Amino acid sequence: MKIALAGNPNSGKTTLYNAITGKQEHVGNWAGVTVDKKQARLKENFGKNVSVVDLPGAYSIRPFTSEESITRDFVKNEAPDVIINVVDGTNLNRSLFFTTQLLELGIPLIVALNKSDLAKAKTEINIGKLEDELKCKVVPTIALKGKGLKELIDNAIEVSNNKKQENVFSELSKYNNIEKQDKARFKIVNKIASNVEMKKVKSTDETLEDKVDKFVTNPIIGIGLFVLIMSFIFDLSINTLGAYIADFLVGIIEGFQGSLAEMMTNAGVSDFLNSLLTDGIIGGFGAVMGFLPLIMVLMFGLALIEDSGFMARIAMIFDPLFKKIGLSGKSIVPMIVGYGCGIPGIMASRTIKDEKQRRMTALLTPFVPCGAKVPIIALFTAAFFPNHGYLFALTYLVAFAVIILVGLLIKAITGADDVNNYFIVELPEYRIPSVKRAFMKMLETGKEFIMKAGTIIVACNTIVFIMASFSFRFTLVGDAVENSILANVASPFAILLIPVGIGVWQLAAAAITGFIAKEEVVGTLAVVYSMGAAINEDFELTNSLLLKENMGITAVAALAFMYFNLFTPPCFAAIGAMKAELKSSTWLRRGVMLQFGVGYTVAMIVYQVGTLIAYGRLGDGFMASVVILTAISIYLMKLINAGKKEKSLVLASEVA
Repeated sequence: MKIALAGNPNSGKTTLYNAITGKQEHVGNWAGVTVDKKQARLKENFGKNVSVVDLPGAYSIRPFTSEESITRDFVKNEAPDVIINVVDGTNLNRSLFFTTQLLELGIPLIVALNKSDLAKAKTEINIGKLEDELKCKVVPTIALKGKGLKELIDNAIEVSNNKKQENVFSELSKYNNIEKQDKARFKIVNKIASNVEMKKVKSTDETLEDKVDKFVTNPIIGIGLFVLIMSFIFDLSINTLGAYIADFLVGIIEGFQGSLAEMMTNAGVSDFLNSLLTDGIIGGFGAVMGFLPLIMVLMFGLALIEDSGFMARIAMIFDPLFKKIGLSGKSIVPMIVGYGCGIPGIMASRTIKDEKQRRMTALLTPFVPCGAKVPIIALFTAAFFPNHGYLFALTYLVAFAVIILVGLLIKAITGADDVNNYFIVELPEYRIPSVKRAFMKMLETGKEFIMKAGTIIVACNTIVFIMASFSFRFTLVGDAVENSILANVASPFAILLIPVGIGVWQLAAAAITGFIAKEEVVGTLAVVYSMGAAINEDFELTNSLLLKENMGITAVAALAFMYFNLFTPPCFAAIGAMKAELKSSTWLRRGVMLQFGVGYTVAMIVYQVGTLIAYGRLGDGFMASVVILTAISIYLMKLINAGKKEKSLVLASEVA
């Protein structure tokens, strides 16, 4: 048996889905979080041999966006046994438009009147009358608290046996014109809503929430509040709570690492195998795992903010600014999702209907520092800037500035005008965030991080260690690591990184492995410098001197290396997501080249300018950087002029 969950965005579908299946899919109270269908088995206490499909939010059976197409195609072509139409009880009038369309399909349907607890504060809905009007079963639910769900599923299973849903809106089929049919449908929906609900709060009354919104959605106040909240979360994650937990975890890993090394030595295991297991695998794994508490605390804080309803206001605030670079406020949603992981962030760009905006959003979202990049930021800020904790939060502001500047550049190259399309966002009610849901989200993030560290990172660390231990003749190189396979492979790339201040093969190797998984930048450095997971109680690398001296780079160069890894192309999995959303190999190639260029240019400017300001001298490869920047500037001017000419030709043809 197959149950389909369908409803408007922000109606609580995914929350309901998680509650009845035990899954932990991403939940956010704004449109665009669910962008593809998800399927899982129903919990056995609800029913056996039942599959549940969570469909992307849709306002109409006639799709406006690509994710709405997924919903339309599934309910029309996949023939689910029953549809559970999740209706937002706080916004009955709007929700019923989609309900009437679903009822016309003839598929057995039951309505889950969700958020019924919130609805009671504003309106009183007569369930019996609503069932009579729709000719289908209506069950009040509170998905967030798990209330009414057993009754809902029992009724859904019972309804599915009817096989045919009565269509009480057959009169709408007489309209051949879609616009006329929609107007008639709205008229019917309004009549149903007025018959079944009695408003307790008039829409013209200014509520407390309206007054708060006037304050929060003010651009200056809202952005300031956003910066303060994010700064607090970063401080909690990096400098206080996350750091204390990290110290405890690292102590356990270090203790295990030392005990195992001693045990293997006593057992007569060869030095190479001993070092491979303890320094290469466990040391590299431990270096990455040491940052797990930071990421988990960060994700917990972000989940609370998402659940409060605040992020939808932030999207609205950023809309005017994003329009200036050819986007809209809707593009901020993928970028917010991208804080956790770039892959769902990139996928969320499919909610944008305009093709140019969708592609630009997919290209710009990877510039957001995702959870995988947190270890890189934390490592270098702790080692090189231990007394400048603000640099962590500053990095995110730099990322935002990069997104805006690159957006302006793309706009100039394409010759696009300011976006004039409407941005419609539903502002959900403010609510006290669910600590349980944020905690589960944190655990899910931790689980994914551990699985990644235990598979991809361990495999990469093993390969890196072996490549750093052997020459091309497959003989151990000992202390002469510069003769290793890894050094010979990475050295040519290191030459290209001289203008960036990181022209050493070890850092080049770390940057290369970072394209597999960004966490592996830290893992590779741990292996090639034998850093392990040495972190003291102040969350500073105890071998920071080793970092500063053996790496052969300055603090400014370390900052440049950090930015290079943050703004060059994301991991392979995220690039795969870009390919899926861009739907063009040409655009993917352009996007990857753009990201390489941006990462390299930002890092080069930071190193060269920073070296001149901080040390009063020219950086390594200064002349080469001047030549490269000149060449980039000439190339960009050429592209911008070409874009202007193309735009002029288009305008001329339109006039003609």
